[in-house]
Amino acid sequence: MTTPPAKVDERIVQASRLTRLLRRPELGALIGAVVVYTLFAVSDRTGTFATITGTANWTDAASVVGIVAIPVALLMIAGEFDLSSGVLVGSSGLLCGMLATQYHLGIWPSIILTFVFAAAIGLINGWLVMLTGLPSFIVTLAMFFSLRGINLGLTKVLTDTVRVAGVDKADGFASAQAVFASTFWAPYNFKIAVIWWLVVTVIATFVLTKTRFGNWIYAVGGDSNAARNTGVPVRRTKITLFVTTSLAAALLGVIDVIRFKSMQAGQGVGEEFTYIIAAVVGGCLLTGGFGSAIGATIGASIIGMAFIGIAFAGWNTDWTFLFLGVILFAAVLVNTFIGRRAQGAKK
Repeated sequence: MTTPPAKVDERIVQASRLTRLLRRPELGALIGAVVVYTLFAVSDRTGTFATITGTANWTDAASVVGIVAIPVALLMIAGEFDLSSGVLVGSSGLLCGMLATQYHLGIWPSIILTFVFAAAIGLINGWLVMLTGLPSFIVTLAMFFSLRGINLGLTKVLTDTVRVAGVDKADGFASAQAVFASTFWAPYNFKIAVIWWLVVTVIATFVLTKTRFGNWIYAVGGDSNAARNTGVPVRRTKITLFVTTSLAAALLGVIDVIRFKSMQAGQGVGEEFTYIIAAVVGGCLLTGGFGSAIGATIGASIIGMAFIGIAFAGWNTDWTFLFLGVILFAAVLVNTFIGRRAQGAKK
């Protein structure tokens, strides 16, 4: 009589390289990035898209998405959303500009106070979500409308217009411009925002993959009750992520107001969906518990390529958001397919 083979404990079985690759959340985004880059490189009528100059253009467009999209992705991994991140970019730029021009505080004190303000907004968002138990979609949507009204109403009261201008005349502007709005690698003139984007990507990736806090993010997004029962500080983790997202929005607001030397009251409105698109295209699930910072960066790159590539290809730019919608739908399909293949793949 043949002895049946001994069962192997599945917990110690090593997955194959293909299975590990399929389980990477950014795989679908990477495939999409290659397809989109090839599409615009072939369609380009200017001959610029695939050059270093073209790269400087689309990385600039991608950086202003990626700086906020990466913290948004971490928040989504934790199972929450922030719909106030876009309008907070405008709020931060307006506040920084007003403090520097209307109250003559100088650029650097204005920047510090702007980050304090943004951290407070993130703290309020996170605290209200955890205190009330309401969906973060509702809480941050309420904050979105509140900030939008404040941006327009307060700007009109203080400046009699819907914008803040003359920021370049404030004390300390030159040094702040070097940090937040300068260029590098002449004559191609990449924007310094690209460096900020890469720094945010590296820090977020390190936190997610190498720290205990990164494990907490995945745990609370996967099952917050189970995470709480194992000692994970769910409340602190989520509130910290809301604050981080708001600080990223403030960083982008400061970059914008210094780069353009002014800020419109409506700046940033609607961009929160662009950040979410970048995160979802990068492999984040709307249900939480899955995603990566690198995926969000690739998602932001795809959006940057789309914005610049459509113009270089000579297409009607009115179709840009249709293109983004198609990319979003395709990315979700690809990510879902890859995820199912990974779950059903052999060890």
